[in-house]
Amino acid sequence: MKAEIYQQVTNRIVAMLESGTKPWQKSWSAGSPIVITGAMQRPLRSNGQAYRGMNVLNLWVAAQMRGLQSRHWMTYKGAQELGGQVRKGARAELAFFVGQTTKPGENEGDDDKTISFLKCYHVFNADEIDGLPPRFAPVPAPVDVPAAPVCPHARNATVDAFFADAGVKLSHGGDRAFYMPAVDAVRMPELAQFNSAESYYATLAHEAVHWTGHESRCARQFGARFGDDAYAFEELVAELGSAFLCADLGISDVPREDHASYLAPWLKVLKADSKAIFTAASAADRAASFLHAAQPVAESLAA
Repeated sequence: MKAEIYQQVTNRIVAMLESGTKPWQKSWSAGSPIVITGAMQRPLRSNGQAYRGMNVLNLWVAAQMRGLQSRHWMTYKGAQELGGQVRKGARAELAFFVGQTTKPGENEGDDDKTISFLKCYHVFNADEIDGLPPRFAPVPAPVDVPAAPVCPHARNATVDAFFADAGVKLSHGGDRAFYMPAVDAVRMPELAQFNSAESYYATLAHEAVHWTGHESRCARQFGARFGDDAYAFEELVAELGSAFLCADLGISDVPREDHASYLAPWLKVLKADSKAIFTAASAADRAASFLHAAQPVAESLAA
C-alpha cells in the first residue's frame, strides 16, 4: 500500500510537470482565466499551524488541480470538533506523517537500527466544510483599484535581513546566479538586472537553499542514491526550498529563466524513483527550517 501511495502522488506531480505546470508555483485564481496571482501560502491545519514537507507540496497540488481557495485542511473529526460538517461528496486528500522508530539489533552486540515509517491520513479543505467558525470563511477576492506606482526594483529590507541574519555570504556581479562551494558564498547579478525585485529574491532563495547543503549546515549528499542524477535532484531540492521560503516570506515565486532546462532531468528522476519527490520535499523543508532557525529570534514551523 505504501508503494502505491508514493506512486500515486508522484504520478500526479509528473502529470502536472509534463503539462507545463509547476505544482509549487501559484497558477490559479478565484476567477477565469487562470493566471499567476501573488505569492503562494503554506497550507494550514485547523489550529493554524503550517503543514511541512511533502504535505505542503501535495496540498498545493490538490488546491491547484481542484481550484480550492482555502489554506485550511483538516480531518473529518477535526471539522466536527469545530462544529463543522464535511459536505456530502467532498473529496479527501492524503496527508502524511513521517516518523522514525528504533529496532534492536538482531544479534547481541549489534547496533540498534533506526527505521523511517510513513503514515497517511485524510484531510478535507475548508471550502468543502459547512458550519466552521468565521475565521475559516473564504477571504473575498481583492477589488481592483488603481494603485500608486511601485518601483519594480525596490529592495525588501525584511527579506534582505532574513538572508543576512541566516549567515548567507552574498556578493554581486556578473550575469549569473550561483552558489560557489569553494568559497561557500552566493553570487548574484545586481537586482536591477532582474525583471523585478520578486524575481531577484526568488532566485536568491534558490541559491540560499544550495548554500544550506554545505557539510557544516544540512550536509546534503545525494550521489550514493541518485548517481549521475544527483545534480538534477539537488536542483529540485533548491526549487522546492525556494518555493517554501517564498511562501513564508510573502514573495511571488517567479520562475527562473533557466528552469525549463531542468524539466527533463526532474522528470527522469521522479519517474525512476517514486519516493524521490518525498525525499526532495523533506530535504527542501530542512533547508528552509535551517534558515528560519538561524534568525536572531529563532522562528519555528509546525511539524
